[in-house]
Amino acid sequence: MSNRMPLSPTPRSTPTREKGRARTDRAELDAVLDAGLVCHLGVVLDGTPVVVPTVYGRDGDTLFLHGSSGAGNLRAALAGDISVAVTLVDGLVYARSAMHFSMNYRSAVVRGRAVELSDADERMHALRVIVEHSAPGAWDRVRPPSKKELAATMVLALDLTEASVKVRAGGPRDDSGDIETGGVWAGVLPVRQMWEAPISSADLEAGVEVPRDVLDRVATTLNTA
Repeated sequence: MSNRMPLSPTPRSTPTREKGRARTDRAELDAVLDAGLVCHLGVVLDGTPVVVPTVYGRDGDTLFLHGSSGAGNLRAALAGDISVAVTLVDGLVYARSAMHFSMNYRSAVVRGRAVELSDADERMHALRVIVEHSAPGAWDRVRPPSKKELAATMVLALDLTEASVKVRAGGPRDDSGDIETGGVWAGVLPVRQMWEAPISSADLEAGVEVPRDVLDRVATTLNTA
């Protein structure tokens, strides 16, 4: 039995619309964050809201973000609370009426105060987590960040205490009158992300093969097609 705090511990992270789609199990938060590749970071910059897509990584109950140390949006992220959102689209829901068109999705929204990591070991660990999130197995075979690169990089950590998850699945929720009238197709058009054959860099020297972990990701896609 997990002793982790359930989701929606605060009023602002408790969904107020479509409450039936809300999830309270933190394992579902982990699943959405682990499946996504890009998050959208929301900050207030110079008095106006800005939303920036960026890569990320999760380690336990901590989300890591990084970017240029000169980036205004990351500096703004340290000035107050931020919001981070990840959305996975699973299908387009076709309904019999325009108002009932929808999408099947899994989404997570995290809110809180990010902190900048200054400890060298913590920064390196966070960067490893970020790289391994999108490219598992890559960190150990590539050159690690240099001192110059680290100096130009800001690394942020965001606790996952305050978060919400919503999931929609299934077919359209049409009005009974529209169902009885009939004559219009309704259903779900599923969508999924898939990996295609890797393309080696044009300047790659002869004899360097595509790593097994990269090929395995393609094979996984083909096996589930």
